[in-house]
Amino acid sequence: MAAPAPRARPGCPGTLPPHGPGVPPVCLAAAPRPSRCGLWASVLASVCPSVAPKPPLLPSLAELRYGSTVMRLDFVWLRDHCRSASCYNAKTKQRSLDTASVDLGIQPQAVRVDETTLFLTWPDGHVTRYGLEWLARNSYEGQKQQVMHPRILWNAEIYQQAQVPSIDCRSFLETDEGLKEFLQNFLLYGIAFVENVTPTKEDTEILAKRISIIRETIYGRMWYFTSDFSRGDTAYTKLALDRHTDTTYFQEPCGIQVFHCLKHEGTGGRTLLVDGFHAAERVLRQAPEHFELLAKVPLKHEYVENMGGCHNHMIGVGPVLNVYPWNNELYLIRYNNYDRAVFNTVPHDVVRRWYRAHRALTAELRRPDNELWVKLKPGKVLFVDNWRVLHGREAFTGYRQLCGCYLTRDDVLNTARLLGLQA
Repeated sequence: MAAPAPRARPGCPGTLPPHGPGVPPVCLAAAPRPSRCGLWASVLASVCPSVAPKPPLLPSLAELRYGSTVMRLDFVWLRDHCRSASCYNAKTKQRSLDTASVDLGIQPQAVRVDETTLFLTWPDGHVTRYGLEWLARNSYEGQKQQVMHPRILWNAEIYQQAQVPSIDCRSFLETDEGLKEFLQNFLLYGIAFVENVTPTKEDTEILAKRISIIRETIYGRMWYFTSDFSRGDTAYTKLALDRHTDTTYFQEPCGIQVFHCLKHEGTGGRTLLVDGFHAAERVLRQAPEHFELLAKVPLKHEYVENMGGCHNHMIGVGPVLNVYPWNNELYLIRYNNYDRAVFNTVPHDVVRRWYRAHRALTAELRRPDNELWVKLKPGKVLFVDNWRVLHGREAFTGYRQLCGCYLTRDDVLNTARLLGLQA
């Protein structure tokens, strides 16, 4: 017995009428595939009368439009994401349905759609209901149109003209409003400042723990940073440091870095900040083939240390640019020419093209108008998104002491989401 067909609408898939609040119900269509029977022939014919299945065809997915979004939803996906009480625990926000138990050839016996909801009845009688707005937001097609992390890309002029305020330490520590303003600035720009902090390592630690768990690394939890070359790293000198991201030699680079200058008796030592995403966006516009190569070719970064009681050999692997594949949104830049290991992850015919792409990105990162120089002073703490903003330093004289730490990115974003921010 043939399953009930959804109401017919003018036109075939691809020419569906728009749908949304106050707009007539959507057209539900099905993409056919070879099958053993003609169970869905009536559904297909009712939606697109001009299509006559030869031989009988079975649909594998539903196609519908909500607003400007045309969705193609596989029936296995629709069964797996059912939000009924037996399939999804609304209290824990976890799936209860055993995905491996779903027949990969599953077909609904009945499909119905009204102004706001899609209904599917499965062979065992189970009914799944989806809000069309939820489907539009969570479908692949919907996700392609969205960004995971809203940002404002900047060069020095853009950032300075924005006049992003520093947050007072007391407001940051004692009020949700101050914390939320700080996190909003940090999420948008990749850097944020807290001022009027007592210049001690202990007070800096209290500040850091307000938004995240401190990530303990080979450098410890909280570190003091001077030019005594106590670690096998150029950073522990008075030399200038070119722009870079930290811990590229970790498989997952540290997410956020905290800097607090506790004392400087000398000259120089300004901190350089560069929005890596702004530079990468310019490469994407000017030479998309360079962007694509930098996002595909994996590199090794390495840190080898044998100094005093510190013995470490760290290796991290990943491309310079990391993007979400469904919308090509950049979420991580891994750029450190100091720690880049031997380049041996591609055949010879790709090597020169990669160097050209890397040169194009480096040229953008080194443009003077992209350089934001700040002088770190006692009492003003800088938070840097190490997945986005490169930092460096000019050479300095005299005694300079910094303290700081790394924060776990997941916990910072968790704090932001709990305050109602998109992160």
